Amino acid sequence: MSIAVYIIVMAGVTYLIRMIPFTFFRRKINSRFFRSFLHYIPYAVLSAMTVPAIFYTTDNIWTAAAGTAVAVVLAFFEMPLIVVALAASGAAFLLGLFM
Repeated sequence: MSIAVYIIVMAGVTYLIRMIPFTFFRRKINSRFFRSFLHYIPYAVLSAMTVPAIFYTTDNIWTAAAGTAVAVVLAFFEMPLIVVALAASGAAFLLGLFM
């Protein structure tokens, strides 16, 4: 298959994902529960995709746990994202060197 077919299929899928909610929910959603539920879906999906990737990226679970711990601590102290990413990667790398 040519790359153009892949691009057209992905464009169609992306369009449908964005269009379907607008066709089903024409009025404002008044249910507090449902609005709260929809508010947390992006965070849940991002977590479900990211957390397994963190622990299966390295060959050793301890290096992944060390990088995650460093990232959580630095994020708690509201450090910039680049600092968190570099420090977590560095911690995982350094622990991997010593193991």
